[in-house]
Amino acid sequence: MREKVYMVPNQPTPNRAVDFNPDICNGCNRCAQICRNDVLMPNAEKGKPPIVLYPDECWSCGCCVQECNRPGAIEMLHPLNQSIVVIWKRKETGQEFRLGMKNPPAPNTRPAAG
Repeated sequence: MREKVYMVPNQPTPNRAVDFNPDICNGCNRCAQICRNDVLMPNAEKGKPPIVLYPDECWSCGCCVQECNRPGAIEMLHPLNQSIVVIWKRKETGQEFRLGMKNPPAPNTRPAAG
């Protein structure tokens, strides 16, 4: 069999699984080899980032980011339904707080209402 086989990427709509920084990525394809769902395919051009073939199949496990030995070359883009951003505002001052902030407010010691 000498026929060529082509893989065509599924357009990443509405989902994008990962984002590559082409200035940092050296095209080693370690991320494509470790991917559990074969979302990434090695690029045919040497030194180019892998191709995101099936972004909707990504489990957002992050093993591709973890396997990369060049920090910043690949970034996990979590789906919106998995992004947790909690912001609350203090009524008295209008100051906003969020989970993971460096200097969180002191815990609320008032008894629960009701």
